[in-house]
Formats: sequence, structure tokens, C-alpha cells
Amino acid sequence: MKIHLRQVPLEGLHLEGEEHGDILDLRDEKVRQASPVRYSLDVGVSDGGLFATGTVGVDLDLECVCCLERFQLPITVPDFAVQVELNGAELVDLTDQVREDILLALPPYPHCDWDGTRTCAGVRNVTITREASEQKNPWTELDKLTKPKD
Repeated sequence: MKIHLRQVPLEGLHLEGEEHGDILDLRDEKVRQASPVRYSLDVGVSDGGLFATGTVGVDLDLECVCCLERFQLPITVPDFAVQVELNGAELVDLTDQVREDILLALPPYPHCDWDGTRTCAGVRNVTITREASEQKNPWTELDKLTKPKD
């Protein structure tokens, strides 16, 4: 995502669109980019720096940690904000900052039932009764013992 400084007027600029290509540089086979990176940014220049605020997002193809089935997950960073110090170059590249914010928004343990539209085959609906949980507790028998009287 490159921004040409000469195209940014004093009052700022609104940029909206898609960035095609593999800008996320994903190297894990369990995570694949399923759409272009979408952006809606307000860009401006002030005090020797370029700022950009807005929303960035992408659809990812992930593998569920429970059932190992593939599913799509839309990732959206609604409060994207970056300030880049200007170094005299005409072009400012925001790719690294966009990549970082999207990767930080990834769930650490993705589940295919994230939105409630499906039930994960890897999750078992188990109800544990009080009696069953007490039977598995090794301290239950010890709790029945009483202290000897002096």
C-alpha cells in the first residue's frame, strides 16, 4: 500500500479500495489469504509525518483447531491508525503496518463455529453431573476421612 505524497492535498485525502497480491506474506499452510486486502483510509500530512486512519480488512481461509476443516474468516481492523515520519521520499509504503495490524487480529485458536452458523464436528457436547465430577475427584475419598481424636 503505497501513498504518493504529492497526491495528498493540505486538507487530506480519503482512499478506498483493494490491494491485490499477497501483501500479508503468510507462510503457514493453515492460514491463506482468500481475498484482496480492503481499505478505507483518511490520509494527511502534518508536522513532517504522514498519518492514516480508518479500516483495513481481509478474508482468510483458516483451519479449525478442533475439527481441522477449512473455513473462511473475515478479519477487520476497524481502528487502523499509523503515523510515518517523512524522510524526503515521494512514496510512503504502509504495507508493513497494514500487515502487522491484520496479523495481530488473527485468532490464536481459530474455530469454524466462530459466527454460530455451523457446529464444529470436533466439539462434543458433554454435560458433567455433580456426581460424575465428584467421582473423578481424587480428594473426594480423603474428604470423607475425619481427624483422629486426641
